[in-house]
Formats: sequence, structure tokens, C-alpha cells
Amino acid sequence: MKKSLLAVSISLSLFAMASNVHAASIKAGKDKSATCAGCHGEKGNSLVSMYPKLASQNEEYLVKTLHAFKDGTRNGPMMSSMAAGLSDGDIEDIATFYEAQKVTRNSLPPLELEEEDEEGNEDLSEEQQAELKEKAVAAKQAAQEQRDAMLVQGNDIYLNGHLESEISACIACHGPTGEGNKPAAFPALNGQHADYLIKTLNDYKEGKRANDADNMMHMIAKRMSAEEIKATAYYISIMK
Repeated sequence: MKKSLLAVSISLSLFAMASNVHAASIKAGKDKSATCAGCHGEKGNSLVSMYPKLASQNEEYLVKTLHAFKDGTRNGPMMSSMAAGLSDGDIEDIATFYEAQKVTRNSLPPLELEEEDEEGNEDLSEEQQAELKEKAVAAKQAAQEQRDAMLVQGNDIYLNGHLESEISACIACHGPTGEGNKPAAFPALNGQHADYLIKTLNDYKEGKRANDADNMMHMIAKRMSAEEIKATAYYISIMK
């Protein structure tokens, strides 16, 4: 009986120690990520759309990425210099902190409307002003339909790929809701900035980035048109 109680006591102590280590890791990661906040935001939600959001990103991918910057297998002068001084423990703490944060959601893509010169409109007749207003309403509706069509195209590529162009479906590696694949260290994508995703896909397409397994992303992105890249990026950016 005493041995059983001792075993239970040891087990509970080890569990408590493990819990404390995990909590300390997140706290340590928060402190160590202070220098990252300038680009990626205090909690990993960057305000500049060309800098990636790190909040909710899976730890395995972040660890892999920071090591890639550190050892030079991924090119990025600023990130390489930031990662150079990080120990393995630092990298794990920072990655754990960011994974624990909640990613912010993006708004719908902006409507692509032509800017109108309103100078002198006050001198127009009521009939002419009404005509201009009608044209503006029609232009807005057309832009909304264009945006909707773009998001439908992005959704189709994400879920199904494009057989004729040999574009693989994003869902296969990044999951039904863009949550990524932790064991495989495939990144979460949902909530990411569209501008960053567009840049990333173009970098893969042009061979500027090629540190993924079997150069898989280059093989996919090089077959995507600019329109397909834009549609896919904007659809992913509003996934929940």
C-alpha cells in the first residue's frame, strides 16, 4: 500500500513538474520574443501585411523555420541575424509562446474600384448626378461580384487543386481549415495576411525560396498563374 501511495505521489510530482516547465516555457518565450514584436506584433499578429502572423502557428513549423534561418538553409538576412544568437531552448520557448497565441481574423479583400474624380460634380444637373450615382452603384456591385468569384476560385484551388495544371490541393498538407500539420511541420495558413501569402507563393514560384521537402512548394507554385496565386492567397486569408 505504501509503495502504491509512493508511486502515485511521484507520478503527481512529475506531472506537476512537467506542467510548470510548459508554463515557464510560454512565459520565457514571451520574454524572448520581445525583439520579434517590432515586425510580428506583441502577440504574433503583425500589423504590416508583408510580415507574417506567427500567432497560432504550430510549434514544430516555427522551430524548423528558425533553425533554417539560423543554419542558412533559408535565405533572409534580417531573420538570419535574429536567429543566429538563439539557442535550441530559446527557439523552442519562442515557438511555444507563439503557438499559444490566438491569430486575429482578416476582413474581406478590398473591392477593386476605379477612383473617380469628383471635382466639379456639384455643377452637374440633378439628372447627371443621379446618372453618376447609378454608375457608382453598378461599379460597386460588379466589384463585389468580381471579389466573390475570386474567393470561389481560391476555395476551389485550396480544396481541389487544378487537375489540368497539375496544381495539388492545398488541403492535403495544410488541412481542411488551414490549421496545418503539426507532426509534419507543415504551417498553419488560416488568418495569414494575403500580401504575405502572395509574396511567399511567388518566392516559391521563382525559386527564391526552396527549403521545403522535395522542393514541393516550388513544383506547385510554378504552375500557378498570378490570378490563381492571388485568389488562393485571399481565400486562405479569410479562412477560420
